[in-house]
Amino acid sequence: MAEFIGAVDQGTTSTRFMIFDHGGNEIGRHQLEHEQILPRAGWVEHNPVEIWERTSAVLQSALNTTGLSSRDLAALGITNQRETAVVWDRRTGRPFYNAIVWQDTRTDRIAAALDRDGRGDVVRRKAGLPPATYFSAGKVQWILENVDGVREAAERGHAIFGNTDSWLMWNLTGGRDGGVHVTDVTNASRTMLMDLETLDWDDELLGFFGIPRQMLPEIKPSSSPDPYGLTRAAGPLSGEVALTGDLGDQQAATVGQVCFAPGEAKNTYGTGNFMLLNTGTELVRSKAGLLSTVCYRFGTEPAVYALEGSIAVTGSAVQWLRDQLGIISGAAQSESLARQVSDNGGVYFVPAFSGLFAPYWRSDARGAIVGLSRYNTNAHLARATLEAICYQSRDVAEAMAADSGVQLEVLKVDGGVTANELCMQIQADVLGVPVSRPVVAETTALGAAYAAGLAVGFWSSTDELRENWNEARRWVPRWTAEQRKTGYACWKKAVQRTLDWVDVG
Repeated sequence: MAEFIGAVDQGTTSTRFMIFDHGGNEIGRHQLEHEQILPRAGWVEHNPVEIWERTSAVLQSALNTTGLSSRDLAALGITNQRETAVVWDRRTGRPFYNAIVWQDTRTDRIAAALDRDGRGDVVRRKAGLPPATYFSAGKVQWILENVDGVREAAERGHAIFGNTDSWLMWNLTGGRDGGVHVTDVTNASRTMLMDLETLDWDDELLGFFGIPRQMLPEIKPSSSPDPYGLTRAAGPLSGEVALTGDLGDQQAATVGQVCFAPGEAKNTYGTGNFMLLNTGTELVRSKAGLLSTVCYRFGTEPAVYALEGSIAVTGSAVQWLRDQLGIISGAAQSESLARQVSDNGGVYFVPAFSGLFAPYWRSDARGAIVGLSRYNTNAHLARATLEAICYQSRDVAEAMAADSGVQLEVLKVDGGVTANELCMQIQADVLGVPVSRPVVAETTALGAAYAAGLAVGFWSSTDELRENWNEARRWVPRWTAEQRKTGYACWKKAVQRTLDWVDVG
């Protein structure tokens, strides 16, 4: 029997391939970044062909460096940046346009129009999502309306759509030569096109965006004993491996953090932040600005739902300090620079570059740095950037408590930013609860591996997966209640300064 599980983690800034053993330990990995294409203010795109090339390269490199082959993999899972929309030609395999990334705000007028005429309430009720630039449907509508020939190709069944999971699975299984066109319930739940109760594409929602049903992938479980497809022997794996796991990245991290019981929550710190609370098989509709979403569906079992707080800009704010401002040379330097000061010096940074996501949902907001005086230095800005990550997470935690009645007792964290120990200490201080990081911090890829492995019996149950989870580090709050109260009040004032900056028609 093959001794390992592979997982492709196709993220917003990079793609990695990781290999895990039965204990959930990392055996090998390779990772490559891809270009962030920014054609104009508010537009964010990726080249889907580059993403596929990067995926092929990391698959080959990880296997080469570990001395393994496709025969050593019991199954393959995929996890991906959600909501990022790709429309391509099933005849040629070529994209009609760049992938429009989840951060992109060009569809703000499409989203605003939904709310003006009442269709937004239907979207909320059926899809569990507020009309927002974040989700896939508006991006597909924009491509259909603005790229020559796509509407006609879609009507003829030639133009097909998927998030990046669908794009990769189509290519891995043969592309134009028999590639499968599928997605899972978690990715489908991020489009504004799937009914959360029926777990199927909804004709009324499709009509709102003018999207032909034949463009859409078939919706499958997140973990499927009946494989979505087999990798083609001529592809980067040089052999047939069963594709049996598919989860949107934040749902994958929830699985990787073994949050299988209602009331368990995790927070992933990446390009953005995403906090998910497992609500079990009950579909909880948010009244506090959160999203109702599918958490996962394993095989023929009922779907498990979650409340989610999505934050657009957290780790990417640190990238902004590096790439646009040039005040740090690498992400790790944000911690050493911020440690030069004991507090933020009165500076608050609200990185609303793509508007504000949960719990505000304000596409008219834009980034603001407030409270500046001549006393402040780049160290204060670095500290304020880390605090912004933590205050935005508190906004979501407050909304989660209001919706669910569950008070957070400990926050499980994962993702790249958790390597910043100062940021994690600030998170504990801002929330007033302990913060816990597992031994395997890259839980997104691990969750995809778990979903794939469960499907083929590599792991027997979720109870077995729980035994793999181990804590590596815990941070406990140090701030006084008064410090916490004052800091959060100032943060809320700063958020108000970002609103009504862009006119949304």
